[in-house]
Amino acid sequence: MITKKVLNPNRIRRIDGGFSFIPHRFLTDGFLAALDQQKILVYFFLVLAADRNGLSFYAYDAICSLLGLSVDEYIEARDGLMEKDLIAYDSTIFQVLDVPKKPVPNVATKPPLDLNRRAYRSHIKNLIQYSLWEAKDGR
Repeated sequence: MITKKVLNPNRIRRIDGGFSFIPHRFLTDGFLAALDQQKILVYFFLVLAADRNGLSFYAYDAICSLLGLSVDEYIEARDGLMEKDLIAYDSTIFQVLDVPKKPVPNVATKPPLDLNRRAYRSHIKNLIQYSLWEAKDGR
């Protein structure tokens, strides 16, 4: 077992002004592992920005600017956090919610664009070949 000791007693963290925290079970119960990097970044930002009730009023442009996210990345992260039941949002205010009993499982999403393109290319190729075959036979 590792023995813990304070490394720098002059720099022990204190709670002075605002207060934010993430429960330890966010890590141990799999919530962190269930999120991608953008969701983690937005979630941690909202935790830091929230008051004692978990509320914050940051606008999307400020969040995107501070975190270096595009609007699309921000929207995907925000919506993903709502789907995971970690935050609530009403278009003006965020609320970081109490962590649920267990992580919300990932929902199957539509396949990446590359897979769709391959399927379309194959379909288009078949249509072209069939059209050429018909034209060659004079049908």
